[in-house]
Amino acid sequence: MKLAVVGAHLSGLPLNHQLVERGATLVRPTWTAPWYRLYALPNTTPPKPGLLRVPGQVGPGIELEVWEIGPEPFATFIDAIPAPLGIGNIELEDGQTVKGFLVESYAVEGAKDITCFGGWRNYLKQAL
Repeated sequence: MKLAVVGAHLSGLPLNHQLVERGATLVRPTWTAPWYRLYALPNTTPPKPGLLRVPGQVGPGIELEVWEIGPEPFATFIDAIPAPLGIGNIELEDGQTVKGFLVESYAVEGAKDITCFGGWRNYLKQAL
């Protein structure tokens, strides 16, 4: 199965080990289609972003990584995902659709919109 990650599960970041320990392998870095916004979610440890599809949004897309993971490891992985995050369909810049992290819309109320950074890594570089 293909899985898109946009935040703390990216290569080298604090939760990446959850993928690696399950035998997942990095397929490629890429971008979302242009209709997504990225938010820095408050009160998350480690810090996490939330990716939200916004109809009518026209932007450069959000940087992410696509990983490949087996069905059984995928099941144990998604079982550990805390609300307001979840797994849904993400459209990539090339039109392909993969499963990936999305955030429930209520969680972005009052969250910092970091779409202008183009991705979580760029935001972290600026936030430090």
